Amino acid sequence: MTPTLETARLILRPITLEDAAAVQAQFPHWEIVRFLNDKIPWPYPSDGAFKFIRDIALPAVERGEQWIWAIMLKGGPDHLIGVINLMTNRNDNRGFWLALPWHGRGLMTEASYAVTEFWFNGLGRERLRVAKAIHNRASSRLSEKQGARLIAIEERGYVSGRLQTEVWELTREEWNSRKR
Repeated sequence: MTPTLETARLILRPITLEDAAAVQAQFPHWEIVRFLNDKIPWPYPSDGAFKFIRDIALPAVERGEQWIWAIMLKGGPDHLIGVINLMTNRNDNRGFWLALPWHGRGLMTEASYAVTEFWFNGLGRERLRVAKAIHNRASSRLSEKQGARLIAIEERGYVSGRLQTEVWELTREEWNSRKR
């Protein structure tokens, strides 16, 4: 089950099918999708968000393979401004996107801290691994801020093509020791 999480500025609530319209309006922008995995169709279809939430996201949550949150800004707007998820994949446990008007405000750092805390101390997981395109410097800086270590570089497919990929790792012990 995906719990609702709260931070100083955000409410992270479980994604629902009713979020499809907001996702469809905000997600399909090259600046957002270019460093996401190549399973995302591009150009993004007009029913892409609805089908993704209905056919992929919600079934993965029901199977206990993912925890997916709509990122809501306290005080509005009344729709999500991004999505963040945790997943049980071996070498990639967290992913996210944030609508363009909200970039550069530290909101994804805030959301990532909340879900990382849930991963380690809610779910009791021992290790968090996060993969990201080597050119996605903002995402790499977020992993650095959380105390993660770069453990591998490999090639993966993204919407923008095959790219070198950094794999970052953080253990529960490292996470909890940094919080003290």
